This record gives sequence, structure tokens and C-alpha cells, in this order.
Amino acid sequence: MWLDTPSTAAAGQVREAATRLAPLVRPAVPGTLEGCRAAIDAVDAVLATLLEHRVALAGRVQRLKPVGGHAGRDPRREAAIVAAMAERAPSLSSEALGRIVTAIIEAGLDAAEADMSGEPPVWRL
Repeated sequence: MWLDTPSTAAAGQVREAATRLAPLVRPAVPGTLEGCRAAIDAVDAVLATLLEHRVALAGRVQRLKPVGGHAGRDPRREAAIVAAMAERAPSLSSEALGRIVTAIIEAGLDAAEADMSGEPPVWRL
């Protein structure tokens, strides 16, 4: 990761982000139940971080769209998201990914409706 203006705080944020993303770039194949559960916990931590970032970005999108919230949903855009994810997750069916994407979108819309602070999206560490 690249730091334009290194500082102790910035270095700490980069270190934390790298720790959270490590399960994606160094996949583990543990040989024990405990090891597998620890690896799953690490991936879940990455998923939670990515979901938080996605919710923040989606909240910003809701404020930029002419019609936001649940009323402004775009089925074509959602289908395109599922199709793109299907290429990266071939073990999951399009139907399963569709359910996951729908749940993520609806949770993000609910969060955006609950938080109308107008603050820009941030990567929360």
C-alpha cells in the first residue's frame, strides 16, 4: 500500500487495512477444525469491513440519485452486480448470489435511510 504523506496515524491505518485484507491475498487452507474456524473468522472480518465501506458508498449514491432509497432501486444494475460477482464466485449459483446481493442492497438502503448525515463515505477502521 502506498502512503503519500506518511504519518504514524496513516501508517497505523494502512497496517490495519493490510491485516484485514490479508485473508484475501494469502488464502489459508488449515488442516484442523480450529484452524478452519480461525480462517473463516478472518474472512468474516474482511467481509464486515468491505460491507461497512459498501454501505458508506451506497449511502452517498442515495444522496446523489434523483430518486433514492428503496424507490430508486435499479433492477438492471442489480442484475449486472450479480453477473459480475458470478464470474468471481463460480461455486455459488446466480440465484444464491442474487439473494446475497439483495440482502446487502436492502441492508445498505436501510442504513442510508437511518443515517442522513450527508457525510462522505469513509473507510472505517
